[in-house]
Amino acid sequence: MDYLKPAGLAEALDVLYENRYGRCLAYAGGTDVIPRLKARLIKPPEVLVDLKGIRELNFISCDDHFGLRIGALATISSVIANASVGEKYPALFEGARSIASIHIQNRGTLVGNICNAFPSADSAPALLCLGAKVVCLSKTGERTIDLDQFFLGPNTTSLGPGEIVKELQVPPVAVGTRGAYVKLSPRSRMDLAVVGVAAVVREEKGAFAVARIGLGAVAPTPMRSVRAEERLRGEGINEKTILEAARLAAEESRPIDDHRATATYRRMMVDVLVKRAIHQALGS
Repeated sequence: MDYLKPAGLAEALDVLYENRYGRCLAYAGGTDVIPRLKARLIKPPEVLVDLKGIRELNFISCDDHFGLRIGALATISSVIANASVGEKYPALFEGARSIASIHIQNRGTLVGNICNAFPSADSAPALLCLGAKVVCLSKTGERTIDLDQFFLGPNTTSLGPGEIVKELQVPPVAVGTRGAYVKLSPRSRMDLAVVGVAAVVREEKGAFAVARIGLGAVAPTPMRSVRAEERLRGEGINEKTILEAARLAAEESRPIDDHRATATYRRMMVDVLVKRAIHQALGS
């Protein structure tokens, strides 16, 4: 295959457009793409496009008007180290911190974790709860997609030919919004999630003013548990309501049997981890 490392965004978009019909593969950190190429798990492209030299894509910004913006080349480590992420988006902070090893975090990107479209992606449940959007860019223009519309299936996204992700956008959060991410895996951060759960909540007058639940590794794509959220929203904060929401989330999940866990076990763990994530988000 040919290897290209564009020096700027315009050059990269030209290359991707010229080779847009399945002939090229773009990558950033390479922590997933390169091992899969070596193992022959994916077909080698005619052109491998290395995006790491594009400075315009390496940024993290956060303010009260635009919220959080994470460029395509921002490493997982840089997201974890960003003070605004830890302060305002704790569920995302915890999800990013649980991705693989420190070595992978130093090289891999958060956008790459999303673009891989693994059902078990640790950052995805929190980003779904936070209403994240994906900004996609090609030579012909730019478009913004809600994250829940970006995932089409395992390892499949709505990216078009010649298109890359420019950045993730996460809306500002209201004062008092809190969150948590909890993960079940054999070796904690070193393994893929058997089940991953994010909770984002905001309390007003003893009730759930905001309640969002994100699930990973229990469906073909990361998903929101709409039924659990509806059960919580507007209800008083008590153990009975939380238990019922956790049960609904388990029922709504669509796990499979595989070498890491059975579907039955995963549903049981959704029940357990949803309760745990809500309590952790509430600080109780």
